[in-house]
Amino acid sequence: MARPLRSPWVSSGLTAVAVVLLLAPFVGLLVATHWADFHLAPGDGQAIAVSVGYSLVALVPIIGLGTPFAWWLARRDRRGKWLVDAILLMALLTPPLAMGLLLMSLFGPYAPVGATLQRIGLTLTNSPPAFVAAQFYAALPYYVIAARAAFESVPRELEQIALTLGHSPTRSFITVSLPLARLGLAAAVALAWVRALGEFGVVLIIAYYPQGIPVKLWVNLQDSGLDAVYPLLWVFFLVALPLPLTLGMLARRGRT
Repeated sequence: MARPLRSPWVSSGLTAVAVVLLLAPFVGLLVATHWADFHLAPGDGQAIAVSVGYSLVALVPIIGLGTPFAWWLARRDRRGKWLVDAILLMALLTPPLAMGLLLMSLFGPYAPVGATLQRIGLTLTNSPPAFVAAQFYAALPYYVIAARAAFESVPRELEQIALTLGHSPTRSFITVSLPLARLGLAAAVALAWVRALGEFGVVLIIAYYPQGIPVKLWVNLQDSGLDAVYPLLWVFFLVALPLPLTLGMLARRGRT
């Protein structure tokens, strides 16, 4: 009888260890921050506005394209689907710096595509569209994989019932698939948000300007040292956390 009681203690103990390990760097940040001289460096405010604003913009195509893409991966069994999976995994596994170089070779001012776009007035290097493009390529694979898992958790039988009741595939998707997958989709949006907001490598290569928070953290470190990094990092947490926390609470509230 005593044996089943051990499992909660073991899981609680391992959870505590994981939480302590995750919390340790932020305890270090708390101790290292000079609270008596807490202030943002010049340009930090603009970097915050750039990151938050363009991350919100990037979420639109990420969700708009990624949601049907994830549903297709979860529900369609067709020959060649493994190739689509491979492409998605390649995008996910490519190091951010390398992805930035690949995008530069495609959209740079001397690349064929980039030169063509420049002739019609669209510059995809060191510009707002370049910043959004960098966030899109960095976050889309994460969103698609998480959203795919959310759709795969929805029983297909419920979607089939909706179809037999006369619902169109689109209506079945909106009224059945999306509501049942909302908790996983909320997690996918949260993951895409923090991935886009915190992206450094891709942005560094193709959109150094306008500077967002990750690049500005690097600039502050190079110019003024660690003391100039900590205040902006605290603000980063303040602007990054509300959206995923709110999405999680709303999704769980709708589930109860």
